[in-house]
Amino acid sequence: MSLGTTLKQVRQQQHRSQKTVAAGICAQSMLSAIENDRYTPNAKLLLALCHRLDISLDKISLATDFAISGDDQLNAHMQRLCNQHRYQELADFLTAPSTQDAVATAQQTQAYYYYLGVAQLHVDPTLTAAEQNLQFATTMTEERTPTTLTRLALASLATVHAKQQLPESAAQLITQALANLDQSPYEENNNILFYLAALTAYFLQDVTVATERLLTGITYITDHDSHYMLANSYRLLAELAERAGHANDAETARQKQQFLSDLFHEKVPEKF
Repeated sequence: MSLGTTLKQVRQQQHRSQKTVAAGICAQSMLSAIENDRYTPNAKLLLALCHRLDISLDKISLATDFAISGDDQLNAHMQRLCNQHRYQELADFLTAPSTQDAVATAQQTQAYYYYLGVAQLHVDPTLTAAEQNLQFATTMTEERTPTTLTRLALASLATVHAKQQLPESAAQLITQALANLDQSPYEENNNILFYLAALTAYFLQDVTVATERLLTGITYITDHDSHYMLANSYRLLAELAERAGHANDAETARQKQQFLSDLFHEKVPEKF
């Protein structure tokens, strides 16, 4: 469920008008745009709306998951497993015949292989299945310009190649994932690309490139009035600073990560 849909449903359940909810926070027309997913609110605006509607931020996911079927309940279950990082359950769920039978369109098929590849990346140390399924996901598109889903599949595949110590192919995949990103419509899932690009360099022991990619990503995220992936970015930035022996920078990054995690309930990994 999108952010806009969540806000709209809660407002309607409380039998409140857009005018009353928006009063003193933003224009009614802006709230309407948010509810219809035509505008993504910045952190300050989101906090104000959530406070007025008594919505806990841990129930909000600003990044939209990709549908793997036309069944909303099935998609919602997949989203919960993914957001809670329950990757073994996610892999089991995706490989169940009933789930596979629900996948119909080309876009759903691409999303299916993307999520399956991501799940296997976390649970299968051999990386063979993850590499194969993410490779499928990168090729299952008819669009000339890479979609966000295709970019994510490319960047995720790059992390696999980095773990396999294949620097040339990993770098090529990251280049493809980020190509002409500034010319594409902004989507919050784009925020993930810079984190994955940095993680790829991290796995290849290139602290300098990883740090540069994270800083570029942080600028990209804040320039679009978003907070999604900021906590994760600062968590990895702290790890990189520690590796480089920059204790003060590491502590500063950790403090920023903790503040963002507490504010937005964004989960960060203990290990990368």
